[in-house]
Amino acid sequence: MTASKDHMSDLENGMATIIRVFHKYSGHKCILKKTELKALINNEMNNFIMKIQENEILDELFADLDQNGDLEIDFKEFITLIAMVTSACHEQFNLT
Repeated sequence: MTASKDHMSDLENGMATIIRVFHKYSGHKCILKKTELKALINNEMNNFIMKIQENEILDELFADLDQNGDLEIDFKEFITLIAMVTSACHEQFNLT
């Protein structure tokens, strides 16, 4: 991406942040394993989602996100989580 942060809109900055956070936890392989997904949620989303303590909760969430059943969460599957949480939290931030 060639756009500088200074010239991006708030929405574009938010999208860039989502991409950076995903890669922070997935690394160069661009996929999340269960432990990486748990760390991402617990470290980056703890104001919107309760910290994941139980393995059963993590297993259920992971299975729901892992649409192709490859035991990994790719970026497209990760975006499903972002969309679900954003939609669920929308009412709290509805400023109109």
